Amino acid sequence: MKLKILPPTIRGPKRYIAFEVISQKSINRDDLVSIIWDSCLKLHGECETSRFRLWLMRLWTCPSVDQGNNYKNNDFYMKGILQCNRKDEEKVRAAMCLTHQYKGKRVVFYTLGLSGTIRSATQKFIKPRN
Repeated sequence: MKLKILPPTIRGPKRYIAFEVISQKSINRDDLVSIIWDSCLKLHGECETSRFRLWLMRLWTCPSVDQGNNYKNNDFYMKGILQCNRKDEEKVRAAMCLTHQYKGKRVVFYTLGLSGTIRSATQKFIKPRN
């Protein structure tokens, strides 16, 4: 018997967190997912983290030096969108902000904003119009 996908009316509401990561070492998608999961597990535990329904939707690698910002040339700079449960976005943001190291190198998470759709998160926070 094939499992059916829940219709959108029954699914729980989601929120999308737009964030940026600055690190001293190059981080791939799998490492970034494990960093976010580990920080949520350390702060909130397994039972509560499982309710967050975390999913890394999109990830952009940006140039190391951004216009107007004073980042070092050897830093790696990435932006992404993380999906989570609607009532738990503040808990996820808190856990992400507590992350400061990965494999002995510094990592910094900044939350750019919170949105109800991927499209609006991308337009408002990731790729602003000129």
